[in-house]
Amino acid sequence: MQKIISYIQRKKYELLLLALIQHLFIGVFLSDLPFYTKVIWPINMLIIGTASMGVFIEKGHWKKLIQKILFLLVLALPFGLTFFSNNIHYFLFLNLAYVIFFIFIFWEVLTFLVKPSYINTDIISASACGYFLLIEISTFLLQFFVYHNSQSFKGIDLTSPALTFMDLVYFSSITLTSIGFGDITPNTHYTKLISAFFGIAGQFYSVVLVGILISKFTSNNK
Repeated sequence: MQKIISYIQRKKYELLLLALIQHLFIGVFLSDLPFYTKVIWPINMLIIGTASMGVFIEKGHWKKLIQKILFLLVLALPFGLTFFSNNIHYFLFLNLAYVIFFIFIFWEVLTFLVKPSYINTDIISASACGYFLLIEISTFLLQFFVYHNSQSFKGIDLTSPALTFMDLVYFSSITLTSIGFGDITPNTHYTKLISAFFGIAGQFYSVVLVGILISKFTSNNK
């Protein structure tokens, strides 16, 4: 067990990066959407929660406690979909819990990025983690508004939770990267403003990240 914890701590950002990528994009390889919702989704959250533990191993008692509570919450919530699949309030609570969980991890990753003056594989992996965490936050925040008001977006497939999630992963990704194909569009003032905010946040993160990496690389060479 100690060896596993040591490995998670040593490879924490690489593991978190892989966990985030598989959570966001594993739908590429799946066609059975009910299976995705009932089985793959809980497994995904177990993988992400376990990978995120490495980020908090050397943190204070309260941070580790909050991480564990949020981890257990986001792990348990997908199982409730079997019983509350038609309860809008359950979906709203689920999405808010996920937003809080990913913001909590994102903050720790961002704190790590700005502190050390060196550059290594941890810095590179953490940088990528930050970008995918922004996509996670955007996806679940926008999904909250979709379940609150089904007319808040045009072009979103609402026939199943899995398709709604995948559509919003796609929309968040192209918004943060400023691609914007236009096949999915926000349809209310608040979803338009939130989408605009995440578009700006994605560009701002990229610009600041480049500055941080150049600064660390320069310091490392000196």
